[in-house]
Amino acid sequence: QHEGGPDMTFSELYEIYERDMQNRLRYSTMFTKRHLIKTKLLPYLGDLPINKIQPCTIREWQNLMRSHKDENGKGYSETYLKSMNNQLSAILNYAVRYYHLTANPCHAAGSMGKKQVSHSLFWSPDEFHAFLNYFPNDSGRWLVFSILYYTGIRIGELLALTYDDFYPDKGILTINKTYRRIEKKDHIAPPKTPKSLRVVALPPFLNNKLNVYAQKKVSYASKRIFTYSKYYITKYMQEGCKATGISKIRIHDLRHSHASLLIEHGFSPLLIAERLGHENIETTLNTYGHLYPHRQSELAANLQSLYLTYDKQED
Repeated sequence: QHEGGPDMTFSELYEIYERDMQNRLRYSTMFTKRHLIKTKLLPYLGDLPINKIQPCTIREWQNLMRSHKDENGKGYSETYLKSMNNQLSAILNYAVRYYHLTANPCHAAGSMGKKQVSHSLFWSPDEFHAFLNYFPNDSGRWLVFSILYYTGIRIGELLALTYDDFYPDKGILTINKTYRRIEKKDHIAPPKTPKSLRVVALPPFLNNKLNVYAQKKVSYASKRIFTYSKYYITKYMQEGCKATGISKIRIHDLRHSHASLLIEHGFSPLLIAERLGHENIETTLNTYGHLYPHRQSELAANLQSLYLTYDKQED
């Protein structure tokens, strides 16, 4: 048995990988990784020497994960299956790079799951307002859902907002951190990517509501505006859906709803990418490209009227 050689077990490789990565990745990322690896990878692959993990071994593991059902008969989502596979591939790539594993068997085995569900669910303005009317319009919950729908910021970015980040005189929020609650502790970290550092303009009605709410709360500037956790916001969302009969979506789908709203109103992908804090415009087009086709007929009609103005001139 060689310490750190290609015949070490997958568990031994993971211990080395974890020690190295915990200094390079943010705490919340490492927490999620660790849980996934310990529950989905190590029980199946932990005792195998890494140079004995073949593409067929990976395929067997993939089939087990695909066919898994919980007590309610529900399987893992396509995006979670993709995450598991990516995690396994990342660890084996690490072994190829640093510990003389000749090749990553994940490449030959092929992937599983999908990076994103092809068509995100989203609410139209009518659906959103029917849902929103369930909450008193001077409540924190009303404000939380309104900000998520009308700005498209991520839930972690919203929960990290402090009074220092809100400029009512300019009508803007500065997004510069993200919040997550892990093992009963609050964790504030830099936002998802460098482009996530941004300024988001608020519609005046929202700026006024937030200003009134902020003034009511006696607080220090550095304190968080909304002291909820994602768990409670999910709970309120489910409660609101149940009471109003509006179809259930995830909190993150309010971000998709905002993007679809902007597309519907003819804003450019570049402006949408900037507002959502996407790293590049490709992310925006890959995520929301399917919302653009229905604008094709409108585009064709505009081109037709443009042509006709010239056609008349030629007559």
